[in-house]
Amino acid sequence: MALSRRVLLGRLATAGAAGAALATGAGPAQAADPAHGGGRRVHTGFDRLSADGYRLLDGRTVGIVTNPTGVTRHLRHIVDVMHADERVRLTAVFGPEHGFRGTAQAGGSEGRYDDPATGLPVYDTYNKSGRDLAGIFGASGVDTVVFDIQDVGARFYTYIWTLYDCMVAAALAGKRFVVLDRPNPVTGRSATGPVLDKAYASFIGREPIAQAHGMTVTELALLFNGEFVPQAAGRPVELETVRMTGWRRTDFFDATGLPWVPPSPNMPTPDTALVYSGTCLFEGTNLSEGRGTTRPFELLGAEGIDRRWSAAATGLGLPGVHFREAYFAPTFSKFQGKTIGGVQLHVHDREAFDPVRTGIGLLVTAKRVWSGFAWRPDNGIDRLTGSSTVRKMIDAGAGTDEIVAAWRENLARFRALRKPYLRYT
Repeated sequence: MALSRRVLLGRLATAGAAGAALATGAGPAQAADPAHGGGRRVHTGFDRLSADGYRLLDGRTVGIVTNPTGVTRHLRHIVDVMHADERVRLTAVFGPEHGFRGTAQAGGSEGRYDDPATGLPVYDTYNKSGRDLAGIFGASGVDTVVFDIQDVGARFYTYIWTLYDCMVAAALAGKRFVVLDRPNPVTGRSATGPVLDKAYASFIGREPIAQAHGMTVTELALLFNGEFVPQAAGRPVELETVRMTGWRRTDFFDATGLPWVPPSPNMPTPDTALVYSGTCLFEGTNLSEGRGTTRPFELLGAEGIDRRWSAAATGLGLPGVHFREAYFAPTFSKFQGKTIGGVQLHVHDREAFDPVRTGIGLLVTAKRVWSGFAWRPDNGIDRLTGSSTVRKMIDAGAGTDEIVAAWRENLARFRALRKPYLRYT
């Protein structure tokens, strides 16, 4: 099979017949996989790249942006696989937040070092962008930068902005950029939630996309290159994408037949990803978002909260989810070592569940039932939601439906914007 599609000058253009086959995911239907419950077997971008003999990388000096999620279905890291394959000239690795091998906690990275397993130089991309990151790509000696990281579908999960920053830097440095696709674990059915106001841009949201974007990393790369990279770098990056086969927009992660590797220390399961785009909003408050427990982002609470919160949340009638009164003692982060009260989310209908609306409902009810509720002093909630609107509306006593209605118009515009870049049925 052959390979790619480019986005040049903000327009999608076919990069030749050979390129089109991998980029469009053309190929036979996938057979059932008995080892994974008889479901369809999804082949990732890397699966397809390697099956094609790495022709897309032929004659190139390659560096790869990846982390522990960059694995084959047999859980071999793709850096180890590519380093051992004489068909690939892999000369550098670029590590994001948490690091290439995943040794760092939230807000940390591994720094610059030589990987003990392969001897490859590992460069740190975390908190680097623009000319600084372009300089790292230049110093590495690569001419092609490959990206392969599992995303979780939320705007404030930093890996998609590592993707964006690396695309901008590659454009500035004159490097070719290749994105290997992986599933959105919470489906690609629709975009939901507020759209970022550029005035609130940060590393948890560089550009105006929805809080739950409903896209894969390949689709995001196409959107970024068509809409945003030319403004940031003065031109689009030379982009190639390798799509998956066997994945449908309605697929949750357990339908893929792929192994789940935690993309970050507090994203242990696909269940975490399912609620994350809503409950991560509690990072912007003085409540625990469940870090330091075995159920981060599913457990929420604080000292002084009791059964009244779960009762109030249940009273909202939010679809697809039950709220259980819960007590827990985080081993690190907020309320470390203290027993606190709160709720645990139990999603019983994934199709009906709306994580962003649920997160808003939980914020509204937490403020109403707990007198100790407070926003983080730096108003980090504004960066998470993408503007000050949610915070101000909650402070003014607005209800869940009223707050959700406030972003409807901007969300409709984003859904229209993303539509030409969607690549799966």
